[in-house]
Amino acid sequence: MARLHRVYLSPGMFGFGKLGTYDYFAHVERALVARFRAAGEELHTFVADVAPTSSVRRRAVSLAELIGQTASNDNGPIHLFGHSTGGLDARLVASPTAHYSTNHEDFRWLSRLSSVTTMSTPHYGTPLAGFFATVSGQRMLYAISALTVTGLSLGAPPLAAASAVVMAIGRIDRALGIELRMLDRTTNALLAALEPATSTEVERYLDAIRRDQGAVIQLTPEAMDLFFAGVEDRPGVTYQCTCTMVPPPSPRRIARSLPSVWRALSSIIFTTMHRITSRYDEVYPCTPPDWSEEAQQMFQRTFERTPSPSENDGVVPILSQIWGRIVWAGYGDHLDVIGHFSGARQATISRLSADPEADNAHVDWMMSGSKFDESAFEEMMDAVAGGMLSST
Repeated sequence: MARLHRVYLSPGMFGFGKLGTYDYFAHVERALVARFRAAGEELHTFVADVAPTSSVRRRAVSLAELIGQTASNDNGPIHLFGHSTGGLDARLVASPTAHYSTNHEDFRWLSRLSSVTTMSTPHYGTPLAGFFATVSGQRMLYAISALTVTGLSLGAPPLAAASAVVMAIGRIDRALGIELRMLDRTTNALLAALEPATSTEVERYLDAIRRDQGAVIQLTPEAMDLFFAGVEDRPGVTYQCTCTMVPPPSPRRIARSLPSVWRALSSIIFTTMHRITSRYDEVYPCTPPDWSEEAQQMFQRTFERTPSPSENDGVVPILSQIWGRIVWAGYGDHLDVIGHFSGARQATISRLSADPEADNAHVDWMMSGSKFDESAFEEMMDAVAGGMLSST
């Protein structure tokens, strides 16, 4: 008889559980369930409903309460899976040194915790968080979150938003400079076009970002230095991670996207995010203090070199993503790894439609040039699921 496993997924800063008919973790859930079934095991998946930019502690409390409410008293293994900030939620929930303002009965399941998987998580912080803490950065954070919702759920932003962006950018050759003033004008126009939420759920999601941005400060390299000192791994639990980066964006790559207003906008914003994330501080370098020989060998096999501290996935430096055993590394951006990439089954119609093919299609808005594809996603999920299964 197959054992029953439970996996709890926590989304990242731009993430969500489900909005309308669009499920943020749909591709990851489908991949994990299929692999557990192939191994003769049963897997139930649960997605935490956490405020996208609230503090890590508050997000962790929501995750812990979900597990406490849904994990019955059987002996089945429990796995935590966190993308981006969600990886920190998972680590904090699992930590034996953590303290919460929640019912202690919510943690009776801890003896069954088998693995913690983090994906594109800023374990040592990200320079992008420092920028998001500024006035311009807060507006950009809101715009990127709005882009994520509209880009993933609709396949492209509303025409009004695209038109506003064209007016904001003006001469396209000036956009190649990636000036923050230009980005601020673009963001202002985008926010004006996207302000009327397409649904009550989307409106609540965007409002949560406006009201609570506690995680923004907490994800700075300086703040994560304290997180590193105070949050311990739970003995007997397998910790594993995936690490990705993209080739440095170039004006030539942006120029190739210019025939499409939507692709041009995406390339410009992604390039700006990548450049901010690539900033290096010798005092807080966003790198692990000690490298395992296994991690170095993984990078050598994948990239034929050791990535520099400035290389990143557009949001998080690749070296900041290391925690536990690296089960997979490769080229990919921050959203590629959870199935949001341009693939053979890219949606060409609204994801909010009833089209059965739309549910399986891959949708992308980060035009990063990573060339992450279905093959890379399948290989990565093989490694992730394999680590979870072997942990039991």
